[in-house]
Amino acid sequence: MRIIDLVASGLGILLLSPLFIVTAVLIKFGAPGPVFYRAVRVGKDGEPFRIYKFRSMVMGADKSGPGITTADDCRITPVGQFLRKAKMDELPQLLNVLRGEMSLVGPRPEDPRYVVYYTPIQRQVLRVRPGITSPASLRYRDEAALLTGSDWEQIYIEHIMPQKLALELAYLQQRTLLTDLRLIVLTLWAVIARGNK
Repeated sequence: MRIIDLVASGLGILLLSPLFIVTAVLIKFGAPGPVFYRAVRVGKDGEPFRIYKFRSMVMGADKSGPGITTADDCRITPVGQFLRKAKMDELPQLLNVLRGEMSLVGPRPEDPRYVVYYTPIQRQVLRVRPGITSPASLRYRDEAALLTGSDWEQIYIEHIMPQKLALELAYLQQRTLLTDLRLIVLTLWAVIARGNK
């Protein structure tokens, strides 16, 4: 799978480079701050790494609020709203794939502050490289809409996160190259369908 990750991420970065440039310009003109946001996430074997994303929030948002984006989060910029809806903010993660920190398909990398709640069984997702897409990221692609009210973090830790991890673990039990390719196609289709709404 590593050779597929290398070829696909390299080609993806090359083909999408014009889009990257346009997006970078929009971000710079849309709000002060850097083009990329590099959040700390937990990777394979529990090793922390910095995940690349196009910045979709105001500068310093990670220090002025939660690590998870909730519904109607006021820290999201107007350009960021579009990037998140189209899932374009995730595209720079191809750089993480190229660097070997992530794979195209794998459990979504979690914020360290929530990994501490993993049970020993749930920590099995850390045995593989995290991915840009996964069954849980498809199922919960509108996760922010579920996180409402003052107890949103408790809802995430006690309900949503365990359900996501259960999906990831079940997938890893029957994962093959064909199932990975199918998941990539489903992800692309979901992004296209979302963009047409």
